Amino acid sequence: MSQSTTTAPPGQQAPTAAGAGSPLGNGLKQRHLSMIALGGVIGAGLFVGSGAGIAAAGPSIVLAYAASGLLVMFVMRMLGEMSAANPASGSFSVHAERAVGPWAGFTAGWMFWTLLVVGVAIEAIGAAHILAGWFPGTPSWMWVLVLMVVFTAANLGAVSRFGEFEFWFAALKIGAIALFLGLGVLAVLGLLPGTSSPGADNLLHDGGFLPNGVDGLLVGLLASVVAYGGLETVTIAAAESEDPVKGVARAVRTTMWRIAIVYVGSMLVIVTLLPWNDPAVTEHGPYAATLDHLGIPAAGQIMNVVILIALLSAMNANIYGSSRMAYSLVARGQGPRALGKVSGGVPRRAVLASAGFGFVTVLLSYWYPDTLFAWLLNMVGGVILVVWGFIAVSQYVLRRRLEREAPGKLVVRMWGFPYLTWVALAGVAGVLVLMVLGEDTRVQVVFTGGLTAALAATGYVMQRRRAAAGKSAQR
Repeated sequence: MSQSTTTAPPGQQAPTAAGAGSPLGNGLKQRHLSMIALGGVIGAGLFVGSGAGIAAAGPSIVLAYAASGLLVMFVMRMLGEMSAANPASGSFSVHAERAVGPWAGFTAGWMFWTLLVVGVAIEAIGAAHILAGWFPGTPSWMWVLVLMVVFTAANLGAVSRFGEFEFWFAALKIGAIALFLGLGVLAVLGLLPGTSSPGADNLLHDGGFLPNGVDGLLVGLLASVVAYGGLETVTIAAAESEDPVKGVARAVRTTMWRIAIVYVGSMLVIVTLLPWNDPAVTEHGPYAATLDHLGIPAAGQIMNVVILIALLSAMNANIYGSSRMAYSLVARGQGPRALGKVSGGVPRRAVLASAGFGFVTVLLSYWYPDTLFAWLLNMVGGVILVVWGFIAVSQYVLRRRLEREAPGKLVVRMWGFPYLTWVALAGVAGVLVLMVLGEDTRVQVVFTGGLTAALAATGYVMQRRRAAAGKSAQR
């Protein structure tokens, strides 16, 4: 790997992949990508946030996760098609620029960057809370500082270091969810010692499968959509792998069974074993409550360990993903030029800027929890849906273009094109409408809409100025 230091000139088209003229490294191996893809679906939102969804939807949470999971499958398939054809560290931002224009790439890229750096703060705070509980008398801010330093340092090193962290984090998460599902299935079948099969009692009693009606199901649907965020990082990481096309194709092709088993499967196990209205589901989290129900000793602490691993994994991935997105934007002349410097195959200034902004966001959560931090949380509340919208539009445009110009690049193909692309776009729009109708989520749509409009206007002005400058240079 080269140890030279380079800076991407402003306005330059982002390189497609690390091995195709980009100064970024290519230290991620196929095993890293496979585990990033597998572990990416197992986040803290699944272990903790799913409790609120179960409380709202009851047993029908299974349908909510299946419906939102189907939407995510479509999105990842579309993203996989574009990323396999043209791997890029900017992923969907680069695709949006190619399909719609520089303003679209600017908007999608900086929106996702904002989402990730705010996510770093949320995860750091959550992890610090767990660690402070294990070590009484230690302040949470100390753990935040330690974690930020550790993961910033990890991302300042060669990309293989990030890959190793994620490989082992993912292995631990996968092991935990596999053990949970194994115990759960045995309990459902009445084969676990000390338990008897509950049959369909918890699915059909206490109000039935839809205890709170369609309204409850829709609330559960919104809760489930949030849990799927973060899968996009694997297409960003693939650009720094030994074989980007093969890596993306393999990761995307396994998305379906991963979502079906991890999300839908675990929700089905939980609501089959526990009454949906059991207070422990929301108080302790559905996974801890289920383990307690099965008589597993120290279930709460076991889940705290798993949740901590999930939070640390997300912190690591978000610092990585945000730094690569920032680098890609700068390489295309859509960000501060200083962040485009690459040393040893790593955009270290972009790493420091992304981690630094995340740390500032942590401070805002302590100083202004009800004002600035709440504002930031609302601002990123619907970002992932806007990004998915850009992905759907970009895939539609680029698929038509590839079919005409380079059909051989279609290694991964979106199913049922163009009809399922339209279905995915309609699904994204439908979820946004549901958010507008919900009292708790309406403000998120307003704030996210404001961020989208501000970035789109800025990107459009930059695009026009660049076009005008180009015309002047030709005269």
